[in-house]
This record gives sequence, C-alpha cells and structure tokens, in this order.
Amino acid sequence: VQLQASGGGLVQAGGSLRISCACPRRTCTNNGMGWFRQAAGKEREFVAAISWNGVSTLYADSVKGRFTISKDNAKNLAYLQMNSLKPEDTAVYYCAQNRGSGAATIRESYAYWGQGTLVTVSS
Repeated sequence: VQLQASGGGLVQAGGSLRISCACPRRTCTNNGMGWFRQAAGKEREFVAAISWNGVSTLYADSVKGRFTISKDNAKNLAYLQMNSLKPEDTAVYYCAQNRGSGAATIRESYAYWGQGTLVTVSS
C-alpha cells in the first residue's frame, strides 16, 4: 500500500494549512489512520490518529485544540487540518495506515507510511 501525502508548504505563524493523505483504491477504508511528524534532528513523533469510521480521535498534547484529523472513506482520503500554526510545528508530516481499525499513538501500530510532506511555519 503506497500512501501519498500532499498539501505541505510555507505558512506564517498563526496561519492554517490542510494536508491530505491519499490511499490507493479502498485500502484504507477499514483501517485507522494516523499522522506523525519529524523535525530536523529529532525523532518522529505522533501527531493525531483516527479510527476507521472517524468516531475516535487522538491528539498529541502539543497540537490538541489546534489540529483536527478527519477521514473521508468515500474519497479514500485522510486529512489533517492545522490551525494556529507555530514555528515549532515545522516538520515533515507523514501519514500512516493502522494495521487495525482503531486510533493508535504508537508507530508500531502502523503498517504503511506515506513519503511525507514538508510543513514550514515562519515566525
């Protein structure tokens, strides 16, 4: 399964950006999805996760209240809406498909990963 993340770019602090993750065919319909990010020189960290039907969501404390994860099974897409962006949100953002149907925070729960999309927040 090859996931395709897109929508990254340069945005000013306080701005908004929505990034997307496309799943081939309907491979992600019955699976939870997640977003992780990796800043330069740092470990990849959990950002947000959603269950297969969108009922359950999880967020890292650092993004709670600012980011929203969603999933459109009809379009085979997952999204991460990012508001009130901060310079410390600058990172490569990766989408991933959960091995199961729930929402999960640990990397080992995810079987497939996208190539990443760069989000840069200027101060």
